[in-house]
Amino acid sequence: MKILVTGGAGFIGSHLTERLLAEGHEVVVMDNFNDYYSPAIKRNSIKNAQKNSKFTLIEMDIQDDLNGVFKKYNFETIVHLAARAGVRPSLVDPLLYHKVNVDGTVNVLECSKTYGVKKFIFGSSSSVYGTNSKVPFNEEDPLTHPVSPYAVTKIAGENLCRVYHHAYGISMLCLRFFTVYGPRQRPEMAIHKFADLIAKEKLVPYYGDGTSSRDYTYYSDIVDGIMSGINKSYDFEIVNLGDSNTVTLREMVNLLEEAIGKKAKLDMLPVQQGDVPITYADITKAGKLLGYKPKVNIKEGIKNFVEWYRIMANSE
Repeated sequence: MKILVTGGAGFIGSHLTERLLAEGHEVVVMDNFNDYYSPAIKRNSIKNAQKNSKFTLIEMDIQDDLNGVFKKYNFETIVHLAARAGVRPSLVDPLLYHKVNVDGTVNVLECSKTYGVKKFIFGSSSSVYGTNSKVPFNEEDPLTHPVSPYAVTKIAGENLCRVYHHAYGISMLCLRFFTVYGPRQRPEMAIHKFADLIAKEKLVPYYGDGTSSRDYTYYSDIVDGIMSGINKSYDFEIVNLGDSNTVTLREMVNLLEEAIGKKAKLDMLPVQQGDVPITYADITKAGKLLGYKPKVNIKEGIKNFVEWYRIMANSE
C-alpha cells in the first residue's frame, strides 16, 4: 500500500513510519521541519527510515500546493499528523494555529478528494474535550468546553473530515490521542521536560497541587491503533486512543524520580492557562472497532523512556 504520512518526521509520525516500512508498505513522509522544536531532532528520528528503499521524504508544508505530490504518488491512504502542536503556544499565536491546522488540513483534504484517496486518518487530540466534567471521556460527549485555540482547530479538523466523507465518500477515521509519551517525545512535553530537569538537578515547574490527572499513553499503543485503522474498514468514525488509566502529576513525578534515581526539586506554581484538570479516555469503541488494547503501563513506559533519555543524553 502507498501511504502518505504528513508530519512523519515527528514523534508519533516517525514511529508509525518505521512500523509501516517494517510491514512492507511504501511510505512518503511530508514534513516542513519547522522550528517549534529542533529540526535536528526530527531528522534524527527518521534517519533509520531513510535507509529503506520504500521510504521517500518530501520537505513541504501542508499549506503549499500539494497537487504535484498527490498526482505523482497516487496515494491510497493518508495519515494526517502534521499540525502546529501545543496548547499554551496556541493561546499566544492563534492565527498561526488556524492557518496550519485548519487551512492546512483543508488543503490535504482537497487533494485527497481530487486524486481519489480511499482512506484518510486524522490525528486529533484529547484536548477537544476541554473541561468536560463527565469521565471517562466518550466520543459521543458534546465538545462545548474547549480551553485553547489548539483544541478548537482539532474540533474543526474532525468536522472537516466529516464533511469530506459525507460529500465525497472518503473513508474517514479521526483518532483522539491522549497524552502520548515515550522515546522521541517532544522536548517541551511534560515527561521529557521533567526527566531532563530532574536528571540535571534543576527546578521542575510544578503547576497546581499535583492532583491534575492525565491519561498517559505509550507511543507503541498509539501506533497499534493507527495501524489497525489503516487495515480496518469503516465509513466515518471518531475514536479515542488512550490508556484509559489516569495518573496524577504527583504520581508521574514520583515514577520519574524512581526511574532516574534522583529527587525532583519542585518549583511550586499556579495552574497554567489552558490546562484541564483531567483527561481520561473511554476506549470501549476503540476496542470494538479497531481491536485496540493498550499493552504498556505507565511504570514500564516511563522506565523505557528514561532508558532512551539516558542514551540520547550520553550521545550529545
